Amino acid sequence: MKDFLPELDYNIETYVFLLFCLVAFIQFLFLTLVYSRMAFHKDKNVTENKDGVSIIIAARNESDNIFKHLPFILEQDYPNFEVIIVNHQSTDDSKFILNAYKRQYPHLKIIEIEKSPHIKYGKKLPLTVGIKGAKYEQLLFTDADCKPASDQWLRSMANHFSEKHEIVLGYGPYQKHKGWVNRLIRFDTAWIAMNYLSFAKAKMPYMGIGRNMAYTKSVFNKVEGFKSHYSVSSGDDDLFIQDAARKKNYTINISPDSYCYSQAPETWKEWMSQKSRHFTTANHYKVIKKLMLGIYPLSLLIMLVSFVTLLFDKNFVWLTLAIFTFILLLKWVILGLSMKKLKENKFIAFLPLLDIAYAFLAPAMYYLIDRKDEKKW
Repeated sequence: MKDFLPELDYNIETYVFLLFCLVAFIQFLFLTLVYSRMAFHKDKNVTENKDGVSIIIAARNESDNIFKHLPFILEQDYPNFEVIIVNHQSTDDSKFILNAYKRQYPHLKIIEIEKSPHIKYGKKLPLTVGIKGAKYEQLLFTDADCKPASDQWLRSMANHFSEKHEIVLGYGPYQKHKGWVNRLIRFDTAWIAMNYLSFAKAKMPYMGIGRNMAYTKSVFNKVEGFKSHYSVSSGDDDLFIQDAARKKNYTINISPDSYCYSQAPETWKEWMSQKSRHFTTANHYKVIKKLMLGIYPLSLLIMLVSFVTLLFDKNFVWLTLAIFTFILLLKWVILGLSMKKLKENKFIAFLPLLDIAYAFLAPAMYYLIDRKDEKKW
């Protein structure tokens, strides 16, 4: 016991140990107060929704994806819904394919936005047009390149609406393919989902994903749509949620039926281009959101460095090892349960290592990638 408990003194080793204890405690708080909420999440009071729903898709030059994926959305098992495609300045065959589907599916509504150099780039204009043209109060959003997990996708998302819940945050995983790039992208997507869903459960919502989220017209109108961040090309999901999510007006849905899958970028370059667009909104986050998102990886990195340093000090090595092992095992359990909820079981075995690697990778990508707001779709 004497060898296990260190002697504290006024020296650099003691200060490093105290720093290690502080950041380990911060990790403990995040795991127990934030991520555990996702790990032990259970749907409560989900009732059958009989209200009409408008599915809105903003598309530009998506003829191939529209041809492949639109029938899965049009053939959802739900009694009362419409599908609105806002064809935004497309120059491919989208218009002809949509008109062909319109003859087969009367609940398909097409809104054409003709090409013009004076029209704002990005998804916010077509989404706003689609919302204004929707005949139902409840709105469900996805992208043209997305395929629902089943014909119960719409029902699952719609059933999470209630008198209290006006926003539903869903999950949009990528299709599995061979290759390390695909695995890295899928892990990144799962980790981001675990993050925003856990924070939402902890009453700190900061984002959803545009390819699988739902909200009401009333919520959209209450915050004047995308007005506060209209100058930013991205942000129709994260910045909008930061404006619209208030108190308890939102909920999450991680039922496997509710997933909406899309094809991952095939190369590192394509993925970096995608991440670049996503990162353009980060500077518009409120300071408290930035702090909450930055504290976890920063404290993890400090814990790792201080841990390695203390391994060379006989006075602190055993207690340091015990604390580090405890945090590691706690991560394995809580983060593992969260990944299991998202049906990403293959990442669980290596989670502690992936957690550390991601703490290095995520900030590196953020600071190394060009984050300029490009004037394009």
